[in-house]
Amino acid sequence: MDYQFTGESEHWEAVYSYKATEIWGKKGRQATHSSKDNYVLTLKYKGSLEELSSMKHLEYSYETSSSKGSKREDYPAPPSEKVFTTSGSSVNGAMKNKDEMIKIHVKWDDNDESFELRNKTK
Repeated sequence: MDYQFTGESEHWEAVYSYKATEIWGKKGRQATHSSKDNYVLTLKYKGSLEELSSMKHLEYSYETSSSKGSKREDYPAPPSEKVFTTSGSSVNGAMKNKDEMIKIHVKWDDNDESFELRNKTK
């Protein structure tokens, strides 16, 4: 499985790239099954880097039907990029469905926006 969920809000756009593999086997007379998956969440500010120059804190989170996560970054100096990434993987975890809707929440300083990501390649 290889899915790409995308979406955007007024100030942000995001891509959640998801890859999963199922492994079927046999142990004696019994069928075996395992899976492994990984994801990369890429968040991009739609405005100019100069607009982020006063940003001191960025926190973003995602939530799927089977998992959630968040990342917080502090900026004592202005950020040097307007693209932010987090990633992860699991073994034998619940796998994402192609029709999954992923909730994204972004908070930067006193601003916040929420939006949804959907799979565009069905």
